[in-house]
Amino acid sequence: MSKLAESSTSRSDSLALLLRSLRLPTMLRVAEEFAGRAEKEAWSYGQYLHALAERQVQERRLRRIERHLRESDLLPGKTLSTLDRSKLPAKVQKMLPSLCEGGFLERGDNVLAFGLPGRGKTHLVCAIGHELVQRGHRVLFTPTYALVQRLLVAKRDLRLERELAALDAVDAVILDDIGYVQQSREEMEVLFTFLAERYERRSVIITSNLVFSEWDRIFKDPMTTAAAIDRLVHHSSVLELNGESVRAEEAAKAEQARKEATTTTTSTKSKRQA
Repeated sequence: MSKLAESSTSRSDSLALLLRSLRLPTMLRVAEEFAGRAEKEAWSYGQYLHALAERQVQERRLRRIERHLRESDLLPGKTLSTLDRSKLPAKVQKMLPSLCEGGFLERGDNVLAFGLPGRGKTHLVCAIGHELVQRGHRVLFTPTYALVQRLLVAKRDLRLERELAALDAVDAVILDDIGYVQQSREEMEVLFTFLAERYERRSVIITSNLVFSEWDRIFKDPMTTAAAIDRLVHHSSVLELNGESVRAEEAAKAEQARKEATTTTTSTKSKRQA
């Protein structure tokens, strides 16, 4: 081996060692690939370094998004691409792009989605959640009852403060179906504590089949109910989904398809027998 080749191999090994030490696995993996391209296209040292760094940043961002998506517990099928936006009220359609951009998170604002069961509230907030994750934000989707139980266990184990701090690292907590929670005083207290801790600092996204006038069924105590509503509404976007039931419409379509399939099968059998 010539001295020039030995020198080149030595530099290559040294670069690999340095990139491992700096924990830059992508740059290490594509260094040889980009080196050949750089030589062929006569890149400058700056162009070569920029290309390596750009690929490292891109892949690191993708891995971070994948990790945040796994941690979010968002329902995988309920994304913006599967949301039938034509079924949304015009006001909600107009607000949706801005909410997906996530500017409200920087202000610690809330998003409140109201509507009767089956109106698509969960799909809508999950779709927003997926978009927020794609933009680099941390999101957690949880049924309200599950969060309440999580906080109760933490309180029992004397680590409620630590649990709230962990949730504080999440940019947006999506509380699904807050209206279904029939709470004891202790359950109401931990939920209120959670909402109060995030007030004007971190965002919550809530779905509810109960309008505010019925929230005394959640918090029981009128003063606590008023305080919770005041904190949520102070900086918030309210989405009212008042259309037809999406689930009822889907069920009707499925039943119609079943009837058509049965009719086709019966007609085919009749022709064969004839």
